[in-house]
Amino acid sequence: MEFLLLFFALSKSSSLDDVQLSISIKNGDQKAFRAFFDKHYPALYRFMRSRGMSHDEAEDLVQKAFVMIWDKRSGIDETKSLRAYLFQIAYSRMLNHVDYHSKFKDDDPPEEDISVKNPETDTDYAELVAHIKRIIASMPEKRGMVFEFCFMKQFTYKETAETMDVSVKTVENHMALAFKDMRTALVDVYGKELSDRFLK
Repeated sequence: MEFLLLFFALSKSSSLDDVQLSISIKNGDQKAFRAFFDKHYPALYRFMRSRGMSHDEAEDLVQKAFVMIWDKRSGIDETKSLRAYLFQIAYSRMLNHVDYHSKFKDDDPPEEDISVKNPETDTDYAELVAHIKRIIASMPEKRGMVFEFCFMKQFTYKETAETMDVSVKTVENHMALAFKDMRTALVDVYGKELSDRFLK
């Protein structure tokens, strides 16, 4: 673990290597993709296991995430972190996997016990979520990514730091600025009470 953390903290040359890997993968270079796979598989597998996935589930989710990177390689944006994109794919697949299997648990509540949703409330919530996404999109890229990982997806600061190849301190700094941006934007539209309730 100490070796990996040291590896993640390498200088600009490592970042340039990652950019070059992204470009090469985008151009269909299988050797570059293999290097990317070997470099990031262990950390992504550990992350899936830390989220409660079994060995088989973690392996399956990680492999599918890499396959999607390869299948969608033509759309790779080399100016953005391919590693972070990889983790986002795996995380989304994990949520879908958990949601799918939770539907077949014996201890699920009967359908009639589920509260009927209020269409008006649902609309208000959808508008709030859409507004929050616009605020995140308006933030500097790394700040927005940190907020999405830590606040929206409930990653720990350490998990976010490993996902984005930055220090925990950097994540903390980005979150402080992101909270400030988010609070200001939400207060302007929804008032202080709702802003404080959402960001508590």
